[in-house]
This record gives sequence, structure tokens and C-alpha cells, in this order.
Amino acid sequence: MLPHRSAVIALLTLVVLPFALVAACDKVPLLAPTGSVITLLPVTSSVSLNSETTIIATVIENGQASAPSGSGINTGSRAGAGTPVQNGTLITFTTTIGRVEPSEARTHNGQVSVRLITGGGSGTARVTAYSGGASSFTDLRIGTAAVKTVSVTTTPQSLGAAGGTAQVVATVTDEGGNTVGGVPVTFATDVGSVSPSSVTTDANGVATATLTTTGTSKVTATAGTVTSTAATVSVAARSLSGFAANPTTANAGVPITFTVTPTTGANISNVVVDFGDGNSQPLGPISTPTPIPHAYSSPGTYTATARAVSATGDAGSLTTTVIVGALRVTLAGPTTSPTVNQPVTFTATLPETAQVDHFEWTLDDGTGPFTTSSPQLTHAFTSRGLKNVRVDVFGVNGGKIGTASVTVEVQ
Repeated sequence: MLPHRSAVIALLTLVVLPFALVAACDKVPLLAPTGSVITLLPVTSSVSLNSETTIIATVIENGQASAPSGSGINTGSRAGAGTPVQNGTLITFTTTIGRVEPSEARTHNGQVSVRLITGGGSGTARVTAYSGGASSFTDLRIGTAAVKTVSVTTTPQSLGAAGGTAQVVATVTDEGGNTVGGVPVTFATDVGSVSPSSVTTDANGVATATLTTTGTSKVTATAGTVTSTAATVSVAARSLSGFAANPTTANAGVPITFTVTPTTGANISNVVVDFGDGNSQPLGPISTPTPIPHAYSSPGTYTATARAVSATGDAGSLTTTVIVGALRVTLAGPTTSPTVNQPVTFTATLPETAQVDHFEWTLDDGTGPFTTSSPQLTHAFTSRGLKNVRVDVFGVNGGKIGTASVTVEVQ
């Protein structure tokens, strides 16, 4: 009986052992055989912050690896025609910046494709792939490390004499001319201000800000260690050197002379003077100091503005302030009391320089009102008693510039 049992055990061992060995071998990863070469081919040599790029690894048995010159790829070399490694060969990846997903991949037709995923850190990421005794690495520049050029443009490139705002656009690219996103760009200007002063490039590698200036400005943009060539926004020279009023204090209806003085050599196509009371007057092209009189219709403080226009648009403006008081008007009647139906004359007195359009007379005897172009009114009352007479003075601009009244007793 014992020899028979031993024979059975031996037979079972011969049958089961191969299957156990096969199962054990199935758990051991398939690695690249000795003499294999790994080639890493990234889609791009630079990567934006907080983004990703694809890397293709090719594994060849007895092959000759190759890579573009200057790509930062270490391929090693081996002579021979080369054939792809067996499907399912395991390739493991590591990186010094970011992460590789998946970190392990199995070949198909000798290739695998993985992704390098970046975060917010800039620098040079070394991605390494290895399997068995074969290994290779490639360097990819990330974020500010990838910046090669920063170009700056402004819109518009010129502003009027008063200055204003212009849009500033910085475009960041790598050495291959590809745009780099997620990179902080710092703006600076020698005149005025740029807001915001720091902007992160978008997915197209573009950062946008606004320049506010009153003078010709040079704007620079810096990304990482690269600073752009300055972009210039020109501001036209002011075309007016002076704007003054004489006198600066006057009464309503009394002319004030405003003098506009152009800058020597300025090419002015027109100057418009706004007197601050709703009235304005164009002067046309001027080349010498030009006076312009104006009478205000009512008391108040007024700010007058002279605005110049050149062939390129707004050429600057200047202002001056004047104070206008009420017009001093007196009204005189007869020196003795008139009788019923006796014509009497009323005379309004006001400064000789006052610019008057007409006089309006109001009487409380049931007649009128009356309008005259002179400061006198002759009238006969038809009844006895105290009579009130008022005169309103209207300036050339149509406003009432003064008033006065008097009372007479008719006998």
C-alpha cells in the first residue's frame, strides 16, 4: 500500500507544480529586458502653472533612441533595428515637480502615455521613466522658468493733452513661441500708475491692466526674471499756456474780458471758451493771445474753461474763476409831486459799462408793463395817490441783471 500512495503523491506534485509556478510568475511585473532603451517625448518643453501636459514613453528592445536636439531628453543609445517590448511591460515614472498620472503604466505596441500635472510652483521638472535596467529622463520648464519673452502693447498708444487711460496687455511666451499661462506679471510705469500692478496670465498667456496717466509714460512688464522692452503711451503737449479774466470781480451785466494765450508753436484748430453760465463761444484757430468779453446775467461764482482742439483731438484745457455781484441800479422820479395827467419822467442809472438789452417797467396804476430800449420812461398817472414804479434791467444774454423801484405821490 505505501508504494502506491507515494506514487500518487509524486504524480500530483508533477501536475500541480507547473500551475503554481505559472500563478507565481503572473504576479511578478513584466519589465523591460536588458538592452532596452526608453525614449521620453513630451508634447511641449514648457508647462503653465496649474495645468498639465502629455508625455509619451517609447520602449524598444535593442533599439536606437533619439530625441530632438536641445529637448532636454536623456535617451541613451544602442545600435540595432529595435522592436517594441512585449505588451504589458511596466514603466514607472517620477518627477521632481508636480506629479505624473498614472505613475505606473503598461506598454501597448511599445508605448505608454502619461500626464505631468503641475501645481503653483515654478522651476524645472525632471521626469524620469524606468523599467528593468532601462531608464531615461526629460526636463520640462514650469511657470516662470519657462518664460523666454514678455511683450507689451498699449491701446491707445497716444492720449490727448489731458491724459487718460490706456489698456496694457502683456503676452508671455516660452523659447518655442508658445504662450505660458498661470504666470504672475508685474507692471511698472515711470509716469502715472498701472492697476492692478500684478496680474496672472490667462490660458492664452495674456495679462491685462490699465494705465492712468497725465504725461507720456513708459510701461514695463516682468515675468520671472524676464522684463519686457518698455511700451510707450504718448500724451500730447498742452496747447494753451494761459487763460485769465480781467477783472476777476464784476457786477452782472458788466463785461469781463477773458484772454486765451496759446503755447508758442502750438497747432490749434479751435479753442472753445465755456463761461460756466451755460454760454460758450468758439474762437477758431488762434496763434496769439486772444481776448473775448462776456457779461454774466446774474450774481454768482463762475468757473470758465478754455479748451483747445488740435488735429489729433483734445489739446488740453485751462480754467479761471470769476465772482459776479448784483448790478447797482437806481431809479429816480420827479423831484416834486406831479398832478393827475401830468407827464413825468423816470430815469434808471447804472454803470456805463453794463451791457443792457432792454428795460421793463411795472406800474401799479393798472397800466403797462412797458418795455424800452433806453433807461427812461415818461408816463402820466390818471388818478391821485401813491404810485409805485419798478424797473427791471435785462442784459444782452437775456437774463435780468438788476432792478430798482421808486414811489411818487400824485396830487
